[in-house]
Amino acid sequence: MVAGEISYNGYKLDEFVPQKSSAYISQYDLHIPEMTVRETIDFSARCQGVGSRADIMMEVSRKEKAAGIVPDPDVDTYMKAIAVEGQKRNLQTDYVLKILGLDICSDIMVGDALTRGISGGQKKRLTTGEMIVGPTKALFMDEISTGLDSSTTFQVVTCLQQLVHITDTTALVSLLQPAPETFDLFDEVILMAEGKIAYHGPRSHVLQFFEDCGFKCPERKGAADFLQEVISKKDQAQYWNHAGLPYNYVSVDQFSEMFKASDLGQRLNDELSEPYDKSKSHRNALSFSIYSLRKWELFKACMSRELLLMKRNSFVYVFKTVQLIITAFIAMTIFLRTQTTVDLNSANYFLGALYYTLVRLMTNGVAELSLTIIRLPVVYKQRSFYLYPAWAYSIPASILKIPFSLVDSILWTALTYYVIGYSPEVGRFFSQFLLLFALHLASTSMCRFVASIFRTMETASTCGALILMTLFLFGGFIIPKTSLPPWLSWGFWLSPMTYAQIGIALNEFLAPRWQKVSKGNTTIGTAVLTSHGLNFEGYFYWISLGALLGFTILFDAGFVLALTYLPAPKMSRAIISKKSISQIQEKNGSRSSTQLDNQSTLGTFSKATEETKRSGMLVIPFEPLTIAFKDVQYFVDTPPEMRKKGFDQKRLQLLRDITGAFRPGILTALMGVSGAGKTTLMDVLSGRKTGGIIEGDIRIGGYPKIQSTFARISGYCEQNDIHSPQITVKESVTYSAWLRLPPETDPETKARFVEEVIETIELDDIKDLLVGIPGQSGLSTEQRKRLTIAVELVSNPSIIFMDEPTSGLDARAAAIVMRAVKNVVATGRTTVCTIHQPSIDVFENFDELILMKIGGQIIYSGMLGRHSSKLIEYFEGISGVPKIKNNYNPATWMLEVTSASVEADIGLDFAKIYKESPLYRDTIELVRQLSEPQPGSSDLQFPSRFPESGWVQFIACLWKQYLSYWRSPEYNLGRFVFVIAAALVFGAVFWQKGKEIKTEQDLFNILGSMYSAVIFLGLNNCSSVLPYVVTERTILYREKFAGMYSSMAYSFAQMAIEIPYVLLETVLYVAITYPTIGYQWSVYKLFWYFYATFCTLLYFVYLGMLIVSLSTNIEVASILATAVYTILNLFSGFLMPGPKIPKWWIWCYWICPTSWSLNGLLTSQYGDMNKEILIFGEVKTISSFLEDYYGFQHDRLGLVAFVLIAYPVIYASLFAYCIGKVNFQSR
Repeated sequence: MVAGEISYNGYKLDEFVPQKSSAYISQYDLHIPEMTVRETIDFSARCQGVGSRADIMMEVSRKEKAAGIVPDPDVDTYMKAIAVEGQKRNLQTDYVLKILGLDICSDIMVGDALTRGISGGQKKRLTTGEMIVGPTKALFMDEISTGLDSSTTFQVVTCLQQLVHITDTTALVSLLQPAPETFDLFDEVILMAEGKIAYHGPRSHVLQFFEDCGFKCPERKGAADFLQEVISKKDQAQYWNHAGLPYNYVSVDQFSEMFKASDLGQRLNDELSEPYDKSKSHRNALSFSIYSLRKWELFKACMSRELLLMKRNSFVYVFKTVQLIITAFIAMTIFLRTQTTVDLNSANYFLGALYYTLVRLMTNGVAELSLTIIRLPVVYKQRSFYLYPAWAYSIPASILKIPFSLVDSILWTALTYYVIGYSPEVGRFFSQFLLLFALHLASTSMCRFVASIFRTMETASTCGALILMTLFLFGGFIIPKTSLPPWLSWGFWLSPMTYAQIGIALNEFLAPRWQKVSKGNTTIGTAVLTSHGLNFEGYFYWISLGALLGFTILFDAGFVLALTYLPAPKMSRAIISKKSISQIQEKNGSRSSTQLDNQSTLGTFSKATEETKRSGMLVIPFEPLTIAFKDVQYFVDTPPEMRKKGFDQKRLQLLRDITGAFRPGILTALMGVSGAGKTTLMDVLSGRKTGGIIEGDIRIGGYPKIQSTFARISGYCEQNDIHSPQITVKESVTYSAWLRLPPETDPETKARFVEEVIETIELDDIKDLLVGIPGQSGLSTEQRKRLTIAVELVSNPSIIFMDEPTSGLDARAAAIVMRAVKNVVATGRTTVCTIHQPSIDVFENFDELILMKIGGQIIYSGMLGRHSSKLIEYFEGISGVPKIKNNYNPATWMLEVTSASVEADIGLDFAKIYKESPLYRDTIELVRQLSEPQPGSSDLQFPSRFPESGWVQFIACLWKQYLSYWRSPEYNLGRFVFVIAAALVFGAVFWQKGKEIKTEQDLFNILGSMYSAVIFLGLNNCSSVLPYVVTERTILYREKFAGMYSSMAYSFAQMAIEIPYVLLETVLYVAITYPTIGYQWSVYKLFWYFYATFCTLLYFVYLGMLIVSLSTNIEVASILATAVYTILNLFSGFLMPGPKIPKWWIWCYWICPTSWSLNGLLTSQYGDMNKEILIFGEVKTISSFLEDYYGFQHDRLGLVAFVLIAYPVIYASLFAYCIGKVNFQSR
């Protein structure tokens, strides 16, 4: 709830469109990974329009002409270029790319966690550029400097200052660690804490205000750092300036009251009390229309982007089509008819083939669900900024998928129609094609609609599977309309599958060849249509076609409305308070502690008390180690975009002749402008690169680096903070310590160490907060960064790499982190940090510096000296380099004077100068010394690859999975709801069908219920586990690189935690369906029903895990899963009984798990019944019919039981192998 009044130029928020009059730049970087930097900004520029630039240009031109002024050609060209709306390429984009330093990566894909793209700092600048490229005059910029080096931040803010002063733009910028020179660019400062304003006024007066309050900023202390610390209770005392008066803590409330009482506060209050005169500003300064462009221009912009993304994702669509072709080949060879027999038996086979065709085309659109959901966060962001309306995105997304539906339908029909042996008339060929095309359109539209309604992958997968199951169930094939309970017959007419089934059946069975008269004086075609409740007049084909197109339009309209009116999934912060924990423990008799006590190591962790206080840094024994590296080179394949621009080299060199060393007890900074190769060098040295070519010599303690050993003694704080979202901060740190500290460390020491690390990094206040998903829930960016550091520090490494540990932190938090890092260094560890924009305080915490320039070359490597004296002395000794100003930040000065522009201006090559300097010779000598083992030393070896045994690894992974599963209601509660809903639907549709079996249709109905359960419950279990395992796999990659556990321990824990949940699913399903469908009450039959259901649900879950382990991302996993479903469906024995499958495919029937599931379910219930019933006009016992028609024999149930339990074991084993061997991470 927002109280108070907000106005722009005197207009209240409800009198104009604030979202278009201002631009908000979030601290969360949400972009489409498949687009390049330039394309992202170009699209934003196109949608934001030119505002009043065109009107201004016309007025300026008129006045220039009247005054006889000839404008500067360059300025005139620029102004005219940026005043033209609707352009795909925009000159303003080039300007923004240049000032943000993004021109060097303008044609590089943005990328994501699994795909190589631009760096984190470049993404942050892209987020800024995406909004400032527009014509808005009010900018709200949240932490825009995160991940940027200080010189780039200075350049960006300088540009903003000029923009504000020249064009009268209003800008409010939040910065975490502004350097003094950057801070000095601002006109005014707002200092906030605890939701209150402590100061709001001119920057030049802020230090005087706090001096009047009794606090003084010391020399060589940045004003911004001082301001953030002076309002902190822990840091305030050091700035007290009244020597004669005792210090007392001054709270934020007191500062706020003192400000209100000051002259500045009074003046501000007077200004706010006086209404703003609207006549002082032009109405065009604000936006009174929601969108900047005409509807047609917005449509063209979104259509162009969607077309681009389809080209970039062409692999996905080609993959889908290839799968369809393969499936079509399998289907046409299974249903192959070399000799067509016109009888009821053949007609049933043809109907099965037609049904499978519909299923395959319907499920081919399911991949659209995941493709849509992945895009939604960006769509919601751009919708909230009013870049375009929902329809401008959704209509192109629908229209551009039509050609794929057309191609898929043509291919399927062309490949299967005549081979299977449908009616040979050409008209009927095209009629089937039209129907399949309409069904494919309806399917893809429905999946987009479902995605837009449920908006998260887990919920959409579960609900989508439930909807699909219901549509198939009421489609007229699994159970005919005539067998449906009368009170459910309405469902028949609400399913798109109904109309597809009617249309395709009429098209085939009203053909001349099916007009042969059978028993009962009716044609065979009419008889088969009647028996399945599909006997309609021929014109109903056109009604069916129209209905499918109507469903397509309905779903697409729903897609538009959902994107227009439904909000984005809300961000949530879930805290488990200490009070709640105490209450739970008192209520349950500390049950949770008792549970953890049973797990040896963690049990002692849980005994750690809240009263644990710091008594000096706890040191767990370790061996200090050096890193020496010589002539390190790193090459990657040249990106296609660069080749198109004329770069003819096959390989791109990112690191060039890198030589240096890191030593114990010395804190080394690795610096350089964005894109210099800092993170690349750390990835190469730490062994985290998964691609490219690495050359050079890397030695640890004088011995060649062995990655498996190195992972044990090193820690790596990644730039991207990757953690399990559903466990708390303390649990994350505990988990890392459990698996990474030496096994000889006693549990009490581990527990104390965990508490100390949490307190050192100042996470104790939030240790019970769930980590959450970045940008959606849980920890903030700053908290997440500190957790990353804590997780690595608690492993007690000999060598620790930190990639931008202070990015995303304010000055005080950065100082806290650096204090913790210094404590780590003081224990004798080798510590290396990349850092972008350190304050003077932070920078002078470092002992040594390696400075890199763009191109991956070192231009300085050596000691910093007191107050950076040695660094300053080195660069000031180079002719042409500007001297540093008094009290200027050496880090900022260093980056400024070594920038590419300065290097070009003074005509120097800093890399060449460094290689000719004494510094380089000293480095070479140091590397030579450290490359030789010390006398009496030995290469570092461990008795095992991992710190803990395989069993402890398994228990730890299982503990984390237990917590994650328990706190994942979208996944687990979702599938329980699905099972209950599905069971109720099956119970209603097949009410008491199992009691009396009188005809073959009764038996087919029961088989239909079992088939539906196997396919759809299994499909849901398989599809719902995909997004969960994809998320966990990203975390697995990080933890496996850290040497925490083997992939076997992880995978077995992942599989073991599923068993109780699948067991509960089975109990719920059996408890509902067994009595409602009316199966026989027998312990033997009930056990078999339960056992077969449990095994089926379990192997589908493990199959989903296996599919993820073989897929690059969730989109590919969804497409691959869809293809697998259709194969499992085809060979289940329902559409084509086993004995009728051609001999060249019978092996596939025998290895298909769904055929064994149906065998076990049907045979255990009816395989021992000798009751005679009428089957296809003949009298047979049920048991003999099952054996003759399906090949199911009751005396083989023992074999069936063995095979059913073997499938989960096989899939689990394959998952365990593949997740360890196949790595799709690209670094």
